[in-house]
Amino acid sequence: MRILLFTLEYPPFYGGVANYYGNLIKNWPKPNDISALNNNGGDLINDKLPFLKWLPAYFSLRKKIKQEKIEHILVGQILPLGTVALICAKLCKIKYSAVLHGLDLSSALKRPRKKWLAGKILKKADKIICVNGYVAELARNSFPDIKQKIIIVNPGIENSTTRTGRLANQIRDIRDKYNLENKLILLSVGRFVKRKGFDKVIECLPEALKQAPNLIYVIIGQGEEIDNFKFRIKNLGLEKNIIIITGAANEEKNAWYNLCDIFIMPSRNINGDFEGFGIVYLEANLAGKPVIAGKSGGVGDAVLDGLHGLLVNSEVTG
Repeated sequence: MRILLFTLEYPPFYGGVANYYGNLIKNWPKPNDISALNNNGGDLINDKLPFLKWLPAYFSLRKKIKQEKIEHILVGQILPLGTVALICAKLCKIKYSAVLHGLDLSSALKRPRKKWLAGKILKKADKIICVNGYVAELARNSFPDIKQKIIIVNPGIENSTTRTGRLANQIRDIRDKYNLENKLILLSVGRFVKRKGFDKVIECLPEALKQAPNLIYVIIGQGEEIDNFKFRIKNLGLEKNIIIITGAANEEKNAWYNLCDIFIMPSRNINGDFEGFGIVYLEANLAGKPVIAGKSGGVGDAVLDGLHGLLVNSEVTG
């Protein structure tokens, strides 16, 4: 069966959703049976259109279906791509399945029109793939008619953090570059957005430094909250205790996973925006490091409290 992944987020786009789809394609049992139509070129959505901004996606999908004789569409985002898949599936007489990550569904549920449309898309879908149990339960409660279609497929990772001679050299170089000898390293990796809870770690650091004066906090990622982070760091006088790294390649991130002592990402729910899973927790565990994770969304699928690390209430900073 020829399958097409239809998504707005795909590598090298940064983030867990893009990573999820990249790994899905890379590890598909029959690689020749699946391909991807993504928005990396920015040609699926046209924000300049007064309405039907997804119209370019419709024509691109129709063309791809015809060219590659696609038999099944795997929809990466319920809105707006689910609308396109719903129309194309009917006109081309093929089936589609929808993938739900979390924010895509919770955002749709906030507005009656979008909730109605999301419900229509999900009811017509062949299967509904949820990346965690939290999202699956949210979907079941919101649309009882789709219960039988739901399956849970947690994200996975590749074993790329294993120690090698090259990795050992990179760890040494990083330790020397940042003068990390005899330092206790706390690491966060992820997009710089509020729900990740990195701001809460920064807020707690002055108290933590009283107990561990050799503590260094490293944040790797990129995003809109970077200026807020820098303001907080300067305001608290933590410039010597916090390292922010943007644009780190996978090899460098792997080195930091192996170099750190503890990984932390105390995610939290903010107005329906929650952590869908948290692949970074698995990456840290694979490097043999304990994690501190926030009780948010689907994190409980990635981190078993007391086994892989600790689940904490990130709103409590005392």
